[in-house]
Amino acid sequence: MGEERRSMFVWMKNPFLHHEEEKNKKDGKLTVTNMPIASISSSSSSTATTTTTTSSCRLVVLEEVEDKRDNSMPSTEQLLKHPLALLATVPNGLALFSAGAIAGAAAKTVTAPLDRVKLLMQTQGLRAAEFGASRGIGFIEALVLIKEQEGIKGYWKGNLPQVIRVIPYSAMQLFSYELYKKLFSKRDGELSVVGRLFAGACAGMTSTFVTYPLDVLRLRLAVEPGCRTMSQVALSMLREEGLASFYSGLGPSLIGIAPYIAVNFCIFDLVKKSLPEKYQKRPETSLATALLSATLATLMCYPLDTVRRQMQMKCCPYNSFFDAFPGIVERDGILGLYRGFLPNALKSLPNSSIRLTAFDTVKGLISVGQKELQSIIEKNQEKIVC
Repeated sequence: MGEERRSMFVWMKNPFLHHEEEKNKKDGKLTVTNMPIASISSSSSSTATTTTTTSSCRLVVLEEVEDKRDNSMPSTEQLLKHPLALLATVPNGLALFSAGAIAGAAAKTVTAPLDRVKLLMQTQGLRAAEFGASRGIGFIEALVLIKEQEGIKGYWKGNLPQVIRVIPYSAMQLFSYELYKKLFSKRDGELSVVGRLFAGACAGMTSTFVTYPLDVLRLRLAVEPGCRTMSQVALSMLREEGLASFYSGLGPSLIGIAPYIAVNFCIFDLVKKSLPEKYQKRPETSLATALLSATLATLMCYPLDTVRRQMQMKCCPYNSFFDAFPGIVERDGILGLYRGFLPNALKSLPNSSIRLTAFDTVKGLISVGQKELQSIIEKNQEKIVC
């Protein structure tokens, strides 16, 4: 907000002038000017009527301070002509949070059928012991089985809690990663490789812990027979297993997600930063870098994901990660830890790529919008001065 000063000409006789001057100077509203009376009518545009007075009169200018709008701020018309500048008016944190949420929800919905197949394959060994099913189930077999038993809608079974979960999960993960990067950066603003790894790990654990109950609900809804709605699954878990069941497998989940997000985000940042500047802002660069980082992270951390999925099951015989890991290897072999890897790769690679690329693109748009907004403000300020 700016200030506009408006002057009024007040005529006073000398005996009272000194008193009024001292009184009003204290609040900064009065200035006293010795001006020839003759010059007032020629230099002033005041509407007050000029009358003949003695030369012993002096002119007192009383200034009133008023608020007015800052004319340098862009108008609605200017913002509509420059939509990126309009984007820059949204608080930066809110824009990044929203970008992460939208990107995550879209990516999960597109890849939901592959995720359903992966979950069935991951938990097949455990369900075989309880329901007497065949011990192994292949990728194509799982696709056909879902279609025959549940129809096309079956491919998206469990997607609602997944989307409800992924909106805060993805938004919090990407948003908190930016915050943790600032926290772990050096005084000069540079972030080391170790700092990036820690930032990614903390972001992954933060988002996982907050949204974990929804992840358990999603798994139960996707793989357990007879479960039709999210509320039905939640009530059944509360009644039969208690509140703690919503956090079954949290330990291996945190252990698994920390290195996955750390490696994924760190490789993405480092590879992109190592490229020439002219390539860094291209969408295809973000996409290729995201694919590479997601592939390496998935290869390293997939066994931990298999362990946590089996621990989330109602019929799980394992009490801890250290029981589950050797138990799965003993029952299904080393390959049992990678069961469902193919649909997971087909799902996770585009999923991570869409998420990271969309988020990176929005960050770039925000940066461009901030420059446009600043340019509009500077032009408006120049007009005011002129």
